[in-house]
Amino acid sequence: MVVRVFVASCSGFVAIKKKQQDVVRFLEANKIEFEEVDITMSEEQRQWMYKNIPPEKKPAQGNPLPPQIFNGDRYCGEKKNPPIHVLFGILSTQQAKLGNFDTDLWQILETPE
Repeated sequence: MVVRVFVASCSGFVAIKKKQQDVVRFLEANKIEFEEVDITMSEEQRQWMYKNIPPEKKPAQGNPLPPQIFNGDRYCGEKKNPPIHVLFGILSTQQAKLGNFDTDLWQILETPE
C-alpha cells in the first residue's frame, strides 16, 4: 500500500502550508514512502479525496482541507494535535516531540494483513 498525502500547492493559507510541510517532513525524516497528491492540479484527485473521507470525519460545513492522508484507500486523517508515536507505532516518546497529530483522526500507517 502507498501512503498518499493530499496537498494544495496553491493554498493562500499559511497554516495549511505549514501543516502540509510538517506531514511531508515527518514522513521523509522517518523514511516512510509516500506519494504527494496535489489536489489543485487534478479535479479527479480532489473529488476522490472528498468522496473517500468518512462522513463522520468531514467538517460540518465546507470541504475537508489538506493535508489529508490515506494508506491505499484507507483514510488516516489530517494533521492536528496529540502524539505521533501512538499513531504511527514507529517512534519513541522523544521522537514524538517532533510534531503532533490528532489521535482521533490518524490511524497507524500499516499495510493490512
